[in-house]
Amino acid sequence: MYGELIPVGGGDPIPLLKKQLLIGRRESCDIVLRFANVSAHHCTLVNNGGYWYLRDMQSRNGVKVNDIRVEEKRVDPGDSISVAKHKYEMQYSPSEMGAIGPPPADDMPAEIMNESLLSRAGLRSSDPREKSSSEERRGKRSGSRYDVMDDSAGQIKLPDEPV
Repeated sequence: MYGELIPVGGGDPIPLLKKQLLIGRRESCDIVLRFANVSAHHCTLVNNGGYWYLRDMQSRNGVKVNDIRVEEKRVDPGDSISVAKHKYEMQYSPSEMGAIGPPPADDMPAEIMNESLLSRAGLRSSDPREKSSSEERRGKRSGSRYDVMDDSAGQIKLPDEPV
């Protein structure tokens, strides 16, 4: 068992038996919540590095962690989770599940997806309005390229008469 969800206000605890759980109203879900305001596939709980992460599956009534609506968030031990209007307390031990050191950044996946790999490596500016140095070099070169249709000075002159 990887922890449990304890219903706030009473009820039987829900054991977390797998490292990835689908929560919803459908019988095919890992955790079935038979309430009209819970979507068929409402959210997922995923264990990563010893910590649980909650992700909304575009549900109608959303999910909250500690009364704040979220799309995706790390859920620490003792945090409250609301699925639609149904509130649960998350109980688990990160160290027993293999967590080492301090908890990872909460919004790291979102930060990673907002920035290109090149800009994260320092090879390109993260501001799309700024041209990279290679784009600037290409722009400067484009004016000095040989144009077969241009008769102006600076082009290669062929002799009119044989030497």
